Parts: sequence; structure tokens; C-alpha cells
Amino acid sequence: MNLVTISGPPSSGKTAVILKTAESLKQRGLKIGAVKFDCLYTDDDVAYEKAGIPVKKGLSGSLCPDHYFVSNIEAVTAWGVEEKFDLLVSESAGLCNRCSPYVKDIKAVCVIDNLSGINTPRKIGPMLRMADIVVITKGDIVSQAEREVFAAGVYAVNPGAVIMHVNGLTGQGAYELSTLLFDENQHIDTLKGKKLRFSMPSALCSYCLGETRIGESYQMGNVRKIDLKNN
Repeated sequence: MNLVTISGPPSSGKTAVILKTAESLKQRGLKIGAVKFDCLYTDDDVAYEKAGIPVKKGLSGSLCPDHYFVSNIEAVTAWGVEEKFDLLVSESAGLCNRCSPYVKDIKAVCVIDNLSGINTPRKIGPMLRMADIVVITKGDIVSQAEREVFAAGVYAVNPGAVIMHVNGLTGQGAYELSTLLFDENQHIDTLKGKKLRFSMPSALCSYCLGETRIGESYQMGNVRKIDLKNN
């Protein structure tokens, strides 16, 4: 089985891109499965089911969705192997720009849209910098010059990635993406022992444990203060 992890900011078009790409993969006779990680609510699993793609979903609730992903991706991989998928797609929640749900030796895709602003690539951390493929969406809404400037910004942050434009509504570019996602030479049986490409956001403070009161006397653990004198 092949495993692909796909992440990106909220509403960047991750699910739409996956569904259009899956159409091309299924035409090649490949069996596709999907898992959707989210925070509080998602109906993306309904869209996968309508497309005939077996899907599982997990909601992290009050937990960090990235930590929830890492805690459950091994079990999800075992499910995919059991179902004999050729390709299992793991779609993350629309995460904060610091997050990094990528695993070493597992293909990583970041979906980002042209409408997020030309400076957005510089605001995104490992989620963009560590990706193998960067998919830029919603290019039909902006001008050619804006597309080129945005793509140049992505390249400056991650010059080693394959940068592609995909339209999640029409499917333009989805076939080209499908040729990069499935590798006949890759076979994943388990993720046990593999490592993340980058460490997760770290925090263990009183607010993580349920504290709601504001003030230094209520703050314990991993707390960082802003430098107002030199900033």
C-alpha cells in the first residue's frame, strides 16, 4: 500500500483536490481509501462516500489535531493494509500554519490557495517547508501575474518541492498530480518506528489542562512571554 499525507490551511481545497485526483487514480484500476482528521466537525466523509471511496474520520475535540493525528495514524495505516488499498490518503484538519503532520519516507502534500495572500507562504512553517509537493488552488480567481508571484513565494520557502496548480472544481491538473501520488515501488505495511519530519508544536501549560482564568498567578508549565521592550 502507498500512503500519502495531505495538509493545508482551512478551506484551501484539500478535499476537492483529493476527490478529483482520486477519479484519475480509480480510472487506472487502483483501490483508494481515505481518512479525514478534523477538530470539531466534518462532513467531508460524506463527500468521499458519494465518490465511492471507503473513508474513516477522526475528530480530535479538545486535543491538538496534529497530536491526535500522530497518535492514530498507525492504526489507520493498519486499517488500510487490512482493506488492501493500493493508496491510502490521510487528510489533515485545516491546521494552524505551524503544524507539521508529515512522516519521513511518506509522501507529503501541502495544499494552499492563491486567495490567502502573497505573504502567506512565508507565514507557514513545516507544513509548507517540509512538503514534497505543493498544490496551489483557486488560480482561476486571480490573474496570471498574481499566480506567478504567489508561486514564486512558495518556491522561495520550499525550493525542493514540486509546485503544481490544480483546480478543485474542474479537475484541471488533477491527472498530473495523480501520476505523482502513487509509486509502484513503495510498500507500507506499518508506520511503527518511523519518525516525523519535524517536531510537533510543544505546549504543556495550565491552559492545556483546563485552566480558564487569566493572569500570571494562574500560568504554569511551558509559557512564553512577549518581549515588549525590544520588539
